Amino acid sequence: MEDNKTREEAVKKLRDLIEDIDTAMMTTIDGGVLRSRPMQTQEAEFNGDLWFFTSSETHKTEEIEKDNRVNVSYSKPSGNIYVSVSGTAEIVRDQRKIEELWNPAYRAWFPEGLDDPNLILLKINVEQAEYWDSSSSAVVHLYGFVKALATGERAKGGENEKINL
Repeated sequence: MEDNKTREEAVKKLRDLIEDIDTAMMTTIDGGVLRSRPMQTQEAEFNGDLWFFTSSETHKTEEIEKDNRVNVSYSKPSGNIYVSVSGTAEIVRDQRKIEELWNPAYRAWFPEGLDDPNLILLKINVEQAEYWDSSSSAVVHLYGFVKALATGERAKGGENEKINL
């Protein structure tokens, strides 16, 4: 039971950190080479899985079919929030799930909309994450920096934690 609570807390923390960050960088493996590209995270309640729309005719889907290990990173420099998520990607062709997550604004990438035969979802099953959260005020950061200079101790850069889901 404790493991479930720990997982729930980890999911909540990640949800809170990434909920206002629309674009992530997804990294796949292409024959041993890492490749990253921007992806729009779908507005679904984060429960341990991330969802992205893509086309079945993209290079990333070929890469995922060969090696489904991925990393998704989120960055919000204005809030000093950084999140790195690792997991496995799964290609999902479930029309009901596609309709559930669909937003008409996605026609910019998929002009045929829900009728696009190549429209698919990528589901990222999150296994691990690490985050850096220094979202406290600039005054607090300045104080910590000055204190570090005065004491010779390393400045504390906010909260950093590794999470296993």
